[in-house]
Amino acid sequence: MPYITVESGALSDQQKEELIKHLTEISSEIMKIPQQFFVTTIKEVPDKNFGIGGKTIDKVKAEYIKLSEGENAEGENAHSSLAFPN
Repeated sequence: MPYITVESGALSDQQKEELIKHLTEISSEIMKIPQQFFVTTIKEVPDKNFGIGGKTIDKVKAEYIKLSEGENAEGENAHSSLAFPN
């Protein structure tokens, strides 16, 4: 029985439902195993409990929001150089 686990920050109920649905569908397609055999769990981790680049996620998000409100020196949106979606 394939087991899919996702660790993430806080997600809405709709986001969780979509993740479970789409991860199961694509995994079933790739692995050629019926969807009903997949188990999916989502573990929500508070933003202060994990980090990227030596900073907690809550600080990274705050910096991202601050940068996305302005423009960088090249006149582009500052967030275009970050790896976060809009």
